[in-house]
Amino acid sequence: MLSFRMQRGQACGPIVLLLLVGGYVVCDTESSDYSDAEVLPDSYPSAPAEPLPEFLLEPEDAFIVKNRPVQLRCRASPATQIYFKCNGEWVNQNDHVTRESLDQVTGLVVREVDISVSRTQVEELFGLEDYWCQCVAWSSAGTTKSNRAYVRIAYLRKNFEQEPLGREIRLEQEVLLQCRPPEGMPAAEVDWLKNEDTIDPSQDSNFLITIDNDLIIKQARLSDTANYTCLARNVVAKRRSSTATVIVYVSGGWSSWTEWSECNTKCGRGWQRRTRSCTNPAPLNGGAFCEGPPFQRVTCTTLCPVDGGWTEWAKWSACSTECTHWRSRECQAPAPRNGGKHCSGSMMESKNCTDGLCARTPAPDVGVAVYAGLVGALLLCGILVLCVGILAYRRRCSHLHGDITDSSSALTAAFHPGNYKPPRQDNPHPLHPSAPPDLTATAGAFRSPLFSLQQGVNDSHKIPMTTSPLLDPLPSLKIKVYNSSTLSSLEIPADMCSADGEILSLKSVGSTVGRERQFHSHTLSREPGLSTSATLGHLGGRLTIPNTGVSLLVPPGTIPQGKFYEMYLIISKWEKTTLPSEGSQTVLSPAVSCGPSALLLNRPVVLTLPHCAQLDTPTPDWTLTLKTQTHQGAWEEVLTVGEESLSSPCYLQLEEECCHVLMEQLGTYGLVGQSCPPQPACKRLQLALFAPRAPCLSLDYSLRIYCIHDTPHAFKEVLDLERSLGGVLLEDPKPLLFKDSYHNLRLSIHDIPHTHWRSKLLAKYQEIPFYHIWSGSQRPLHCTFSLERSSLVVSQLSCKICVRQVEGEGQIFQLHTDIQETLPPHSPHPSAGSCLPSSQVGPYAFRLPESIRQKICASLDAPSAQGCDWRLLARSLGFDRYLNYFATKPSPTGVLLDLWEACHQGDADLVSLATALEEMGKSEVLVVMTTDGDC
Repeated sequence: MLSFRMQRGQACGPIVLLLLVGGYVVCDTESSDYSDAEVLPDSYPSAPAEPLPEFLLEPEDAFIVKNRPVQLRCRASPATQIYFKCNGEWVNQNDHVTRESLDQVTGLVVREVDISVSRTQVEELFGLEDYWCQCVAWSSAGTTKSNRAYVRIAYLRKNFEQEPLGREIRLEQEVLLQCRPPEGMPAAEVDWLKNEDTIDPSQDSNFLITIDNDLIIKQARLSDTANYTCLARNVVAKRRSSTATVIVYVSGGWSSWTEWSECNTKCGRGWQRRTRSCTNPAPLNGGAFCEGPPFQRVTCTTLCPVDGGWTEWAKWSACSTECTHWRSRECQAPAPRNGGKHCSGSMMESKNCTDGLCARTPAPDVGVAVYAGLVGALLLCGILVLCVGILAYRRRCSHLHGDITDSSSALTAAFHPGNYKPPRQDNPHPLHPSAPPDLTATAGAFRSPLFSLQQGVNDSHKIPMTTSPLLDPLPSLKIKVYNSSTLSSLEIPADMCSADGEILSLKSVGSTVGRERQFHSHTLSREPGLSTSATLGHLGGRLTIPNTGVSLLVPPGTIPQGKFYEMYLIISKWEKTTLPSEGSQTVLSPAVSCGPSALLLNRPVVLTLPHCAQLDTPTPDWTLTLKTQTHQGAWEEVLTVGEESLSSPCYLQLEEECCHVLMEQLGTYGLVGQSCPPQPACKRLQLALFAPRAPCLSLDYSLRIYCIHDTPHAFKEVLDLERSLGGVLLEDPKPLLFKDSYHNLRLSIHDIPHTHWRSKLLAKYQEIPFYHIWSGSQRPLHCTFSLERSSLVVSQLSCKICVRQVEGEGQIFQLHTDIQETLPPHSPHPSAGSCLPSSQVGPYAFRLPESIRQKICASLDAPSAQGCDWRLLARSLGFDRYLNYFATKPSPTGVLLDLWEACHQGDADLVSLATALEEMGKSEVLVVMTTDGDC
C-alpha cells in the first residue's frame, strides 16, 4: 500500500472520495461544490506551478453502425493523468489505451488516451439521456473536463413517411413533388433523381429543393417529362422511394383553315370543303385534342357547260358573176357557254347556181376598180371628221353657255329676288348631289377691274364681266364654278378677289392632286363611316371621322395662299392592309391615311389617333413607335417615343387614350408598341356582349362576346358588324386589362338553369389564344356560346359569363333577358349609328381666334433671358418632352397652339390656356383674350 499525505487544512470538498488509480490519489469532485480538485504531492516542488490542462483533442459524437464499436479519443497538455468517464462512472483503467509524449516547443507533457464503446454498452443504458462520455485531465494545478461526446446507435427505417406521386401537368405549369424520408439516426439526407441522374438546382434553375425536401419544377418543360425518385441516405443505408412519373402534356390547337377546294362537280349542285389540322401546336403526351371539326363543307353550284349548235341555213344568195351562190349559218342554237364546245363544221356553203350551164362574162379592169375604191374611202373619212368636229364644237359651246348662265344668274340675283334661290347649306354640291369628292377640283380666277373665269385645266375660254358698280351691293357673293367633266365645285368668297390682281388658281395643283387620287384609288377604299374629305385653303380647317376618335387639324397658313386642296382622312380596314407590327410588337391604333401625300405644307398638321395602351403605371412599361406605310405597302419606323433627335420628322404628344402627331408629310400612319422589360405592358380591351335582336323562334339561342381594343373606332366597327347580323348590345362594354404574359383569354358560362336550358359547348370553357389578341392581326375576335332550350315555351334566360386572362384580370356579365321580346338597340354612344363624315372649314374649326393667336405668338416667340417665352408655355401645357422639335420651327408658339387645339378638340376651353399664360405673367395677352375672346 502506498502512503500519501495531504496538507493540513486542505481537502477536496465537504465529502472527499479518494480513489487509487495508477498509484495516484484522485479527488472525485462530481459530488463536491468545487469545480476543480488538486492532487497534493508529497512535497512542494521548487519549480514554478504547472498550468491547468488544456485539451488539444476532445472526444466527438459517434454512431455505432451495426455491431462495430466506436473509438473515442482525447489529448491534453500538460497532463499527469487523463481518463474517461461515461454516464457519470469512471471507465476501468484497463480499458484505456494511453500514450505519452513531450511537446518540443513548450516542453510540457502531452497525454493521449483512447477507449472503445460497444453496442452492448450503449444498449444497456437505461433512461432518457443518450450514452455519453467525457475526458478528465489532471495536472499539478488542477483538473480540466472536456465536452461530452454522445454515442448513439445508427439506423434508418425502410418506409418513407411520404412518397412523391406522379402527375400529368400542362406545359409551363408549376409542379410540386413531396417527399418525407424515413426516420433515422442520424437524420437522412435527401437527393432527387431524374431518370436516375441526380438533380442539381445550381445547374438548372428551373428546379428548386425546399427545406422540407420537396422538389418544385417552376415551369414545366417538355424535357421535364421523366421518372422522379426521392433518395434518402445516412451512415447506415440508402432508401429509394417509389418512382413518380411526371408527364408534361401540350393540348392541341387548330391551324389556319386552308383555302376552299374546287366544287366537286363540274355541272350542277355539289360541295366545297376546307380543312385544318390540330398542329398549332400538335397535342403531345396525352394532351387534349382540338375541339371542333377538322373540316367544313359548304354547297356550291357550277354552271353546266352548253355546247354550241348551228342555226338553220339562210337562203341562197343571188347568183354571182362567178356562177355560184352562197348561204350561211351561225353557232347560236344554242350559243356555246360555260366552257361548252363550239360548233363543228363550216359557217358558209357555196355551189354552182346554174348546174354548169353558166357562161362567164369578162372581168372588168382591176386597176380602175382599186383606184375608185380608194377615192371613195378618202371622201367618206373627210365627211366623218367634219361631222365629229361640228358635234364637239356644239357640245363645248352649250357647256360654256350653261356655265355663263349659272354665273350670270348669281350676279343678277339682286335685281330678281323672287327668282333667285340660294343653295341649301347642307348640300355642298347642289347641281350634282350624287357626285363624290374630286381631288382634281378646279377653281375660277378673278381679276379686278376685269374679272376672268377659268373654266378648268383644259378650257382657256374667258368670259369678260362688267366693272359696273352694280356689283358693289354684293360683298359676300359666292360664285360657283362647275366643271361638268369632273363633277366638282368650289365656293369662293367674293372678298377673296383682291384688287391687287391676286389670282386664286388651282390649275397648277390639279394635275398633281389628280395623280395622287389616281394612285390612292388603287390602294385606299373609302368605306362609309370610315372616311371624310373637305376642300381646304389658306384658312385651314379640321377633318373628323365621327365616333372613331380620328381627326386631322390643318392650322391656318398650312396651305399656301391662293391654293385649295381637297384633303381626305381614311381609316384603313384591317383586312385590306398589312399590319404595321412585327416580331413582339402589337398594334395600338388604327392605320389612318391622310392626304394627298404629295402636298407641300408650310407648317405641321396634327393627326389625332386613338390608342389602347395602358399608360397610368408609375414606371414606363411600353416602347412606343410611330410607323408610316410606303407606296409599296411596307411599313417603316418614323420615330420611337423618347428617342427623338433633330432628324425626327414628327413629334408625338402622348395622352392616356390618344396621341397627337405633328407632321409635315401626309401619308398612312399607325402606332405600335412592345413591352419594356422588366415589367410586362398592358393593353386596354373592351368586352361587348351581343344577342339576337329579333324574337327567338327556334330552340337554339346564341350569345356572342367580342374582345376588341378600347378605342372608339374598334367599338364602332363591332356595332356596325352586329347591326348587319341582326344583333344588339345587351349592356355597356366592360373594360379589361390584357397583360403581355403569354396567357390566353378564357371565357366560360355559368349558372345556366339546367331544367330549361343546356349548353352545346362540350368543354368547360373557351380560350382565345394570347397571340391573336396581342398581335391585333385578327379583328374582331369573339366567342359564341350556343344554348338550347327544352321547349319553345321557355323564354326567360339568366346566366353568368366570366371572361378573364389566365393568371390575370377578369370581368363577369350577369345576364337576365326574355328571348321572345324584340330587344331595343343599346349603345353607349348615341351617335354611333351616324356614319356621315364631318368637317369644319376656316376660322370656325378653331377655338382660338386668329387675332389672339397672333398676339400670343408675337409675345412668346422671341427668346427671353428670364425663360418666360414659348419654352415655359410648353412646360405649362405639358408639351415639353422634346423642345428641340419646336425650336426648329419659324414660330414655336404657333405650333404649340396648334397642338393645344388638337388636344382640346372636345373641350377647348380658353380658361386652361389663360391660366397657363397667367402663371407666366403675360398680363398683356390676357387683356387681349378677355377683350377679343370668350374666356
